[in-house]
Amino acid sequence: MAALSNFSFSSSTSPPTFVSSSKTLKLLTSLTKKPSFRLKSRAFAATCSLHSASATTNPPTAQVETFWQWLRDQKVVSPKSPIRPATFPEGLGLVAQRDIAKNEVVLEVPMKFWINPDTVAASEIGSLCSGLKPWISVALFLIREKKKEDSPWRVYLDILPECTDSTVFWSEEELVELQGTQLLSTTLGVKEYVQNQYLKVEEEIILPNKQLFPRPITLDDFLWAFGILRSRAFSRLRGQNLVLIPLADLINHSPGITTEDYAYEIKGAGLFSRDLLFSLRTPVPVKAGEQVLIQYDLNKSNAELALDYGFIESKSDRNAYTLTLEISESDPFFGDKLDIAETNGLGESAYFDIVLGRTLPPAMLQYLRLVALGGTDAFLLESIFRNTIWGHLDLPVSRANEELICRVVRDACKSALSGFHTTIEEDEQLLQGGNLDPRLRIAVGVRAGEKRVLQQINEIFKERELELDELEYYQERRLKDLGLVGEQGDIIFWEPK
Repeated sequence: MAALSNFSFSSSTSPPTFVSSSKTLKLLTSLTKKPSFRLKSRAFAATCSLHSASATTNPPTAQVETFWQWLRDQKVVSPKSPIRPATFPEGLGLVAQRDIAKNEVVLEVPMKFWINPDTVAASEIGSLCSGLKPWISVALFLIREKKKEDSPWRVYLDILPECTDSTVFWSEEELVELQGTQLLSTTLGVKEYVQNQYLKVEEEIILPNKQLFPRPITLDDFLWAFGILRSRAFSRLRGQNLVLIPLADLINHSPGITTEDYAYEIKGAGLFSRDLLFSLRTPVPVKAGEQVLIQYDLNKSNAELALDYGFIESKSDRNAYTLTLEISESDPFFGDKLDIAETNGLGESAYFDIVLGRTLPPAMLQYLRLVALGGTDAFLLESIFRNTIWGHLDLPVSRANEELICRVVRDACKSALSGFHTTIEEDEQLLQGGNLDPRLRIAVGVRAGEKRVLQQINEIFKERELELDELEYYQERRLKDLGLVGEQGDIIFWEPK
């Protein structure tokens, strides 16, 4: 999850200061301003609008049948195949042609029908793409093949959607509904990234080689290819970091499937063959006529699902918020704190995903206490404590330190909540009312979820504030270890004999 909010502590006894930088958006400065939806040089045209076309606009039946016949002609599937393409409310998917058992292989696609960087390398533009990022090279290949009437991939490209309900395809009007959310900042950041990559490729690859790119390639073309890859490319495959698998990529997601294991894999084509196969299994039994489904990713938040695929789930643990904590360069103990953070697997900035209904992430409190260390607590930063300080930070250091982190986190949550243009009650009424169009439902669901997580964080630290007088701090623990404090917290005195 992209983390687009940030705050840091001042180590002095003055109130904590919040810093800004051009590289990282800060919690108190980024979420209270009215968002701007225009990118620096060129604005994206709306390639797919909620009110005109959507991810559920299916290709004509004839194109789907042509695609299916092509797969049979190429021996990718046989007449006895357990699955075939079919139309569902969410778009194209795979339907069972007979009863299918749990973990049964339903499809095997040979490597020659994959689209990946190797496919690009073997094409006419292969030499031009050798130094590009894998996704950019595949994006250029897809766009170029889509514009060629005689492309060998024509029947596959014809069934791909012009867009999805991913937030990268939303209009400015639709994005306004995400005001205050981290998803809005992430979406705008992604679109700017795609634009910058496009401008670079246009200047360095496309324009100098017009003979290979006879038809203009626009920013919208580039965004389309990015969206296709983001939503359809399989990941976590052996030796493959980016691959499109025609037919297999029609498989849809089910929130009811709670395992990702063994749904797909790369395997050898045979004992004496060097070829590879993409093998797809169904993780649950499927009846004839039912849709074959898998779990896309159990760990993605609703914001990530919305960005990648254009849908969200109602499960509470899909709601998350990312807090970004930072050691300020102006901190007088910056070097010591950074050294401690890096020794323990963190850095100058640290990102913590807080999930609704779950405890705070491991190490978050330790990092907070480290960043807030100052004043009389700064002795813990001395070299003598360097090997043990992280363990000490697992427990409250001092009342002042604990009070500071509570106040800063709560202030940050309140500031973030003030950046939304609706209340959580208004969002819940909209969701309960029904009849929301798909993108508005996504926006309302995401912003309501982020608010719930922010409220949860605020409550955690509010309760901690109420316990400040009851907590045991470093000095008390140290005195106990030395036998100088009794069980009731009273100091033990010895009188001379």
